[in-house]
Amino acid sequence: MTVAAHPQQVAGAPATSGRRVATALLRDRAAVLSTVYLTLIVLMAVCAPLISAVTGHGPNEFDTAAVNTDLGGIPRGSLGGISAEHLLGVEPQNGRDILARIAHGARVSLLIAAAATALTTLLGVVLGMLAGFYQGWADQVICRVMDFLMAFPALIFMIAILSSLPQGDRSVLLVVVISVFGWPYLARVVRGQTMTLVNREFVEAARASGASTGALVFKEILPNLRSSLIVMTTLAVPGYVGTEAGLSFLGVGVAPPTPSWGQMIASSVGWYAVDPMYFAIPGLFLFLTVLSLTVLGDRLRAAFDAGEAS
Repeated sequence: MTVAAHPQQVAGAPATSGRRVATALLRDRAAVLSTVYLTLIVLMAVCAPLISAVTGHGPNEFDTAAVNTDLGGIPRGSLGGISAEHLLGVEPQNGRDILARIAHGARVSLLIAAAATALTTLLGVVLGMLAGFYQGWADQVICRVMDFLMAFPALIFMIAILSSLPQGDRSVLLVVVISVFGWPYLARVVRGQTMTLVNREFVEAARASGASTGALVFKEILPNLRSSLIVMTTLAVPGYVGTEAGLSFLGVGVAPPTPSWGQMIASSVGWYAVDPMYFAIPGLFLFLTVLSLTVLGDRLRAAFDAGEAS
């Protein structure tokens, strides 16, 4: 009887946390639309060289035939020069293809945001768990560093630091600077949850059974931080995309000729009146990307909260 009933119990077992979250997201239209849009943006970024090869226009290739030099370099045709040859139009004066620059700009923006998120998560988790697990002097030192960094107006100091550093590889500098000011917010959450978990019964039982520090951290505490880390990292990405765009807009981010959405928006400032599409297209891509990432992160948080409540 017991053996025969066992398969039925397995078949009727409750869904795992991952499956429950995936089901909740698939039933949420906003989450599905956000995921589809972000998938298209990632594919565009990955296939940026292929897009340039197919269209025949690189991100830095000038096409003077696409602009009217007699009228100050305004794109020929309507809607900023949108045509079969230039699907999203061209930049004023130089005729660079906007689709190619959007695709290569997506690659730059997403790589910087993803790298900054990964480094921020690594620093936040390691330092937050050190502070919460060992407490004592380690907690005091790490907390004072967090308070010091969080007391700074981050954007102003990012601008000041990036302005004073040599050009070099601005993408690497952006990742480092964003991560330095970003990790304390995640570390504070990880520290608080670790301090709560370290006194829970299952951790005390593992410690009493002779489990090593590594086993306690990686098998008992870290798995219980998984849902919070997924949500926080998902919500961090749109912030870092916007930060990179803002710094590039201010002229201290990605340096020309490397394309960037923020850089394109900054270049369009003087053309609002005569060529609004030059501003609207990169601005729309940036807006929809940040919105989709934010919506997806919010829906993930709601799905994990619902799973924990059940």
